[in-house]
Amino acid sequence: MAKSDILISRFRSRSEHTLDPKGRLNVPSRFREVLQRYGSGMLIIAPWIKNLRIYPVGAWQVKEDSLLTKSREDRIISNFARYVVSGITECSLDKQGRLLIPSFLRSEVNIDKDVVLNGRLEYIEIWDKDAWQLEYRKTLENFDEISDSLARHGID
Repeated sequence: MAKSDILISRFRSRSEHTLDPKGRLNVPSRFREVLQRYGSGMLIIAPWIKNLRIYPVGAWQVKEDSLLTKSREDRIISNFARYVVSGITECSLDKQGRLLIPSFLRSEVNIDKDVVLNGRLEYIEIWDKDAWQLEYRKTLENFDEISDSLARHGID
């Protein structure tokens, strides 16, 4: 993959959405374009403690391989892998660009109707809007500590 392809093949930005009564989410065109670059119509929705994550199948397989290897070495990672893998749903976008989020996953992370989609480069997060706002405020409150950590890693 060329460097320009990598830049195009990442999920960026944030937007607010409302789930329809069936739990379908309209996926923004900018995210659909990135998904198309991965070349697979299949997606993985995984629970991730406070939110859900959407991965293209290929990106998920990389994460899953890492979980598989690390879970053999670390009991805590093994328990976490059990939690995540047991909640995975494979799905695809419908013709209108919507994603059906199963009710058991919505309830697991307290997603009701209003959500925030957050691009995280290799995946998309789905947050309950109120939970996202709390998380966002916590991040802003700790920004000095975050800045120090970024500087230590050369990302300032």
